Amino acid sequence: MRTKLLDLHTGGSESITDITRQCADFAAEAGADGLLHVFVPHATAGVAIIELGAGSDDDLLAALADLLPADNRWRHRHGSPGHGRSHVLPALIPPYATIPVFSGEPALGTWQSIAIVDVNVDNPDRQVRLSFLTSPADGAGW
Repeated sequence: MRTKLLDLHTGGSESITDITRQCADFAAEAGADGLLHVFVPHATAGVAIIELGAGSDDDLLAALADLLPADNRWRHRHGSPGHGRSHVLPALIPPYATIPVFSGEPALGTWQSIAIVDVNVDNPDRQVRLSFLTSPADGAGW
């Protein structure tokens, strides 16, 4: 299994960061069929497969603001007001995604992108682990 660690700066505000290009480049290095696994090892961020641009990313942040308001209702309290919501986020947007890859190309739909969703304004630096598992040559074992 091949792995690579990406360092991201998501900034001091709620953000959705497109990592599709980095994921595609990593998969292309393998040039094979397999599975690309994307994992963000943080308790307050998630990985989403979503259309970006055209307002979808803003819609997602607005929906999260409605579902997980940044106020003092959260029992997990430290950092900025509403920080506890950031710790609930991975239950709704998991910290991982697995994408099939064929001949080194992620099998994403036309409008799908891979993005890191981060509503934690207290931690602007993130890491993302990319892992590539090559399929067996004869297809056995899957």
